[in-house]
Amino acid sequence: MKSYMAKPNEVEKKWYVVDAEGKTLGRLASEIATILTGKHKPEYTPHVDTGDFVIVVNAEKVRLTGKKLEQNFHRYHTGYPGGLKEISFGRMLEEKPEKLVYNSVKGMLPKSRLGRKMIKKLKVYRGSTHKHEAQTPEVLDI
Repeated sequence: MKSYMAKPNEVEKKWYVVDAEGKTLGRLASEIATILTGKHKPEYTPHVDTGDFVIVVNAEKVRLTGKKLEQNFHRYHTGYPGGLKEISFGRMLEEKPEKLVYNSVKGMLPKSRLGRKMIKKLKVYRGSTHKHEAQTPEVLDI
């Protein structure tokens, strides 16, 4: 008996809408990462992108527990000497909530060519509207 290996042209991709209102950031990000990788499908193959597209709305209403708003920081480097910058999660939630959700999901994906391909299937929006109605996304309750 042979094992089934999905081929990239045979994989059917679906679109899902996730409402982030009132959801905890880490739990939401791990569920979204599972859908982007395709691990929720029976035809999951580790070396093939079998995941689906995910649209996240209401990113500004995501919840962080404890003191993460003041104590956790997003750090990045500008590329110049002494260019290490950091921004607190609280400030990031006010200014760029899309980036906060995006970075949380990106950290849970593989660090490879395949992971970079998977993260392109994530669309995050601040409000309750998005511009992907033409794809007829299904509402996914997490």
